[in-house]
Amino acid sequence: MVGGLGPLELTILLGLFFILFGANKLPEMANALGRSKGEFQKGLNDTTQLATAAQTVTDLEAGGRTPDQVLMERAKAVGINPAGMAIDELEKKVSALEALSSDE
Repeated sequence: MVGGLGPLELTILLGLFFILFGANKLPEMANALGRSKGEFQKGLNDTTQLATAAQTVTDLEAGGRTPDQVLMERAKAVGINPAGMAIDELEKKVSALEALSSDE
């Protein structure tokens, strides 16, 4: 017995669900319910996951800025206008200019 329901009650409930929702909608509803449960679990794991010490230090050093914002500031510091440039191309140019300035 599930939750105090006997086999007759479960059969009646199952028949009622088929009548109300149709045989095609029940699998779709179960699939949607499973996906939403999975997404909920994923979000819960992401928020409750403990941060590593290295990640915490990196976040504190960034001062609430995203890595792209930090890259834009580095580009402006070495004299590059980052407007319209791809991130990977900008990273290469900034790294090259920073290496040149550190060699001098």
